[in-house]
Amino acid sequence: MNTHSLKGETNVGKKKGAKYEQIIEAAVAVIARFGYHQAQVAKIAKEAGVADGTIYLYFTSKEDLLISLFEEKMGQFIETIRTRIQTKQTFEEKLLLLIQTHFEQLQANPQLAIVTQLELRQSNKELRKKINQILKGYLLLIDELIKEGQSSASVKQQLDSRLVRQMIFGTLDEVVTNWVMKDCKYDLVVQAKPIHQMLVSGISERLS
Repeated sequence: MNTHSLKGETNVGKKKGAKYEQIIEAAVAVIARFGYHQAQVAKIAKEAGVADGTIYLYFTSKEDLLISLFEEKMGQFIETIRTRIQTKQTFEEKLLLLIQTHFEQLQANPQLAIVTQLELRQSNKELRKKINQILKGYLLLIDELIKEGQSSASVKQQLDSRLVRQMIFGTLDEVVTNWVMKDCKYDLVVQAKPIHQMLVSGISERLS
């Protein structure tokens, strides 16, 4: 494994464009198909239709490519959810739409789901720390929603918002992982409403 330091390796200041996106998409496909450790740069380059050396014009290492992939996809993921939930008024409506959008985005891209739910978790400790840093953007979004719910008396005031966030994110994460482990054979999005009902019943002030 390349021991290139990950410090400072983010999408900020990276050379982007059509080929950058092409390589990111190729990396998702190759990592999903072969697993991260067997996803050599040569395989990713072939999938992207570029020379091996072209990869290094955009990424310093395979590790950098993985982090950039996650940062790029998670950024899009968060922005889509944030934009959609702004169209709703109540905490309950926003939470349901967050759950539905979370599931919709991964169901629409099973290869990405395999990468995020399985392959990213098999990476080394340094990589996982970097991935967790990127994930904080999504956790912050959930935190904001919970605080809004507590301010509007929709969420029990006595609940620790960090535990509520862990319950929400952990539930969604586990449901998607189970879906991936079952080869994505059933409708993930249809699970959104019952999961929403279960979560709301546990945290709602109105149901106390």
